[in-house]
Amino acid sequence: MPTITCIDDLQRLARRRVPRMFYDYVDSGAWTESTYRANANDFSNIGLRQRVMVDMSNRRLESEMLGERVSLPLALAPTGLTGMQHADGEILAARAAEAFGVPFTLSTMSICSIEDVAEHTSRPFWFQLYVMRDRKFIGRLIDRAKAAGCSALVLTADLQILGQRHKDIINGLTVPPRPTPRNLLDLATKWRWCLGMARTRRRTFGNLAGHVEDATDLGQLAKWTAGQFDPSLSWDDVAWIKERWGGKLVIKGILEPEDAEQAVAAGADAIVVSNHGGRQLDGASSSIQALPSIVAAVGDRCEVHLDGGIRSGQDLLKALALGAKGGYIGRAFLYGLGALGQEGVSESLRIIHKELDTTLALCGLRDIHDVDTRILRPGSYPLPSRPAPSTPR
Repeated sequence: MPTITCIDDLQRLARRRVPRMFYDYVDSGAWTESTYRANANDFSNIGLRQRVMVDMSNRRLESEMLGERVSLPLALAPTGLTGMQHADGEILAARAAEAFGVPFTLSTMSICSIEDVAEHTSRPFWFQLYVMRDRKFIGRLIDRAKAAGCSALVLTADLQILGQRHKDIINGLTVPPRPTPRNLLDLATKWRWCLGMARTRRRTFGNLAGHVEDATDLGQLAKWTAGQFDPSLSWDDVAWIKERWGGKLVIKGILEPEDAEQAVAAGADAIVVSNHGGRQLDGASSSIQALPSIVAAVGDRCEVHLDGGIRSGQDLLKALALGAKGGYIGRAFLYGLGALGQEGVSESLRIIHKELDTTLALCGLRDIHDVDTRILRPGSYPLPSRPAPSTPR
């Protein structure tokens, strides 16, 4: 077993252990992947100010997100096909998050179902919702999340139309993988993954299978799913979702202040500055570049979280310094899951916690709540931009 020092080490191990189509599903963006790369690169361009000869003892990272106590201001992001990175992946990730004291967010497009995760955890988790054309199904899905005790609903706003992801097209991504010669050859080298999958019954979309009318096999389910993302979704739809849910509502996928204003007006308790990991509009702003303008617009009226590009505790600290109340990791924990299962997710959290703690101290602070732009090198970080003209709707 190689020594694990950072998220990159977990990524290299995951690349060796996860079938190519599922590894590429995680490690890819839309079209030229420019926004995917910018998410991480723009973090690295932000500099930090080192302080010395100050009291660095008794540091405190604990905080709150959506009124829930967290060991550090971080959540596991909703990621589709998590259970294809490792058998029973969503359950394992939720357990690791629970043990570490951070929220886990289950995707609509998960392999393990809402009920599966609820059965194997004791801490309430968050549920991410894709709004589909079949509103009756969506209503039932919301009801299932309520019955499972989910403590927040995370409404994804930026997947009305699927972005073009070239690696998924080239790999012929399917769940489960088709038994083509190329796939079989790849799977022959991923014996750990195959052994895990042979031992589990969870190999398709758990929140959909058995819950969709007139879809009695995987082929019909795949066909139903392909035509279900709703391009007509608008802010007017949020009202009935919020009423049906009745609890904390987060709207994810916000990159512009105008949309942040709309989200607050629609009743969001928090918004997530996110470009879907660079998997939707290639050429869109990186999440960290978009953050300051959105904080300036709505940060006094709702919590502002950030998703996209966080690969270290230093990245998380920079997001907090620019006004985020918390960050989300997707790829970072998925690499850990693919590499080492539940222990890999725990390791990814330990890495980020350690990096956050060390960097906080070296910047001269002891309490995570004291973090602001004072710790950033002047001229290296983005500033709020002037509001753009509103686009006619």
